[in-house]
Amino acid sequence: MQLKVDKLTTYFDQFESFSIAVSGGIDSMLLAYLANRFSKAKVKSVHAFSPAVPQAAFQRVKHYAQVYSWDLEVINAGEFDDDNYLNNPVNRCYYCKSNLYTRIAECSQGMVFSGTNLDDLDDYRPGLEAAKEQNVQHPYVATNINKSDIYAIAKFYGLSDIHALPAQPCLASRVETGIKIDAGDLGFINQVEESTRQALPEVKNVRCRITQQGTYLEIDTMPDSEVLEQLSDRLATLCAQDGRVFSGIRSYQKGSAFINGVTHG
Repeated sequence: MQLKVDKLTTYFDQFESFSIAVSGGIDSMLLAYLANRFSKAKVKSVHAFSPAVPQAAFQRVKHYAQVYSWDLEVINAGEFDDDNYLNNPVNRCYYCKSNLYTRIAECSQGMVFSGTNLDDLDDYRPGLEAAKEQNVQHPYVATNINKSDIYAIAKFYGLSDIHALPAQPCLASRVETGIKIDAGDLGFINQVEESTRQALPEVKNVRCRITQQGTYLEIDTMPDSEVLEQLSDRLATLCAQDGRVFSGIRSYQKGSAFINGVTHG
């Protein structure tokens, strides 16, 4: 692990200053941690807070910034003012990242870095096109670091709160392609997912999906029938109170709200 971190540090030290887009997921969190700890450069961490960001991710970024003395700026990326994003097309992430990187560039000096790793290059990620257009750099890719490396490095440095953190895609990824992105829907998604994690702490992946057929909960580990029934009743009540159709609980499937392709989520 030390060799990989040394390569990252050497990469960082090519620059006098740079900014890191920190979402709250393990990739960008670890990148910011390592840059702030080992780089000689002036490092700025930028977090875009919006209805699409899970509350837990926002709190995680703030906690690390306080504990490790990061230079953190919280911004509004402005994607909710962009109809192209709100219409939720197949390439919604392109518009999200275009807005994000534009805002980061406006408040930063030097290069902008993302937490993209080697494994991300094999997935359909329209946001990478936005990054390319705006010359955003990917230190993990430049130093041949993949997702398993990232988890291993986080564990090596004793970052117990993130070294087993599951994927943390934005809440908009739960909304089926073509259904307009709505802040109220995303708030409801966050509420359902947080309450499910509290009820089933052993479950790793939790997704509340908004689809044309109604609202589904997806989890990667099914509890026993009694607990499942209780959870189903609770979610049906939440949906009814919010004027939604509850369509049931099913097994977690990566990207199941995405139509005409394969993506994270």
